[in-house]
Amino acid sequence: MTHLRKAMLEELQRRNLSPITTRIYLRAVEEFARYYNKPPDRLGPEHIRQYQAHLFTDRKLGAISVAQQLTGLRFFFHKTLKRPWIVEDTPVPKKPIRLPEVLSREEVERLIQCAASPLHRIWLLILYATGMRREELIRLQVGDIDSGRMLIHIRQGKGRKDRDVMLSPRLLDELRQYWRCADPRPKTYLFPSKGRHPNGDVPMQAKSVFDAVQQAAKRAGLEKHVHPHTLRHSFATHLLESGADLRTIQLLLGHADLKTTSRYLQLSERHLKAAASPLDSLTLSAAPKPKNRRPRR
Repeated sequence: MTHLRKAMLEELQRRNLSPITTRIYLRAVEEFARYYNKPPDRLGPEHIRQYQAHLFTDRKLGAISVAQQLTGLRFFFHKTLKRPWIVEDTPVPKKPIRLPEVLSREEVERLIQCAASPLHRIWLLILYATGMRREELIRLQVGDIDSGRMLIHIRQGKGRKDRDVMLSPRLLDELRQYWRCADPRPKTYLFPSKGRHPNGDVPMQAKSVFDAVQQAAKRAGLEKHVHPHTLRHSFATHLLESGADLRTIQLLLGHADLKTTSRYLQLSERHLKAAASPLDSLTLSAAPKPKNRRPRR
C-alpha cells in the first residue's frame, strides 16, 4: 500500500489541505483496506456500501465520523485513482443537529481555578479569553502576542486563514507572569514541546491541552462534558450575552459563514429571555387548591 499512500498524499498536498484533514483521509483508507485485508485499489462500490454499514452497526460510529470516513474514501477513489464516484451509491449519513455545551461564567471561574498547574491555567485562560481552537493554541508563537495593539495573531487557522483576536489586559498580565517563570524561555512557539526530547522549535501536543481541560473539569466537579472547544462555545455565548454583534463574533471565531455563528443565539440567555412567553399574556384565574382528603382508616 506504500505507493498508493504516497500517491494519495501527493494529491492531498497539491490541494494544500490541512494536516488534520490529511491525517483523517489517510487513516480512513488504511482502515478500509485493513477491514477487507486487501489493497484499497482492488475494492469497489459494493465494498464501500458494506463498510459503511459496518461503521454504523459494528463500530457504532456517529454520523459525523462516518461522513468523515466516506469523504476520505471518496477522495482516494475519485482524486487518487481517478475512478467515478456515484453519490447515490454512498449517501452521506444525515448529521444530527445538536447545540453545543456551554459553561456559565461561574463554571468557567471554577474550571480555571482548578487547573492542575500554572501552565494548564494559562492554556485555559487563553482558550476562554480568545475563543481560539486547541490546534491554534498549540501553534501560537512568541511573536504572535502584540501587546502594542493588544491583539493576538492566529496563523493559518481552520480553512488556512489568518485572523486577529483581542488580547485582554488580564490575559496579558498572566502571559507576562508565565514568561517570567518559563524555564527555558520559549524561542519559537509560545508553548514548545516538553516530552522526552524537548525541542523549542516544535509545538506541544494537542492532547496535552485536552487532558488539562478534562482534569480541571473533574477537579471542579463539573457534571457537563467539558473539552477545549467548550471554552470556545462559552466565549462566543458570553460575548453575545454581553451585547457583541454576530458579525464581530464571526470574525473573532474565524467562521466562514454567519449561519454557523448564529447558532449561539439559541444559547444566549439574553436573547432567549428577550421574548416573553405567550402564556404570560393570558388572564387565567388562579389554579384551584387541591381538596384535603381524609386519610383512610
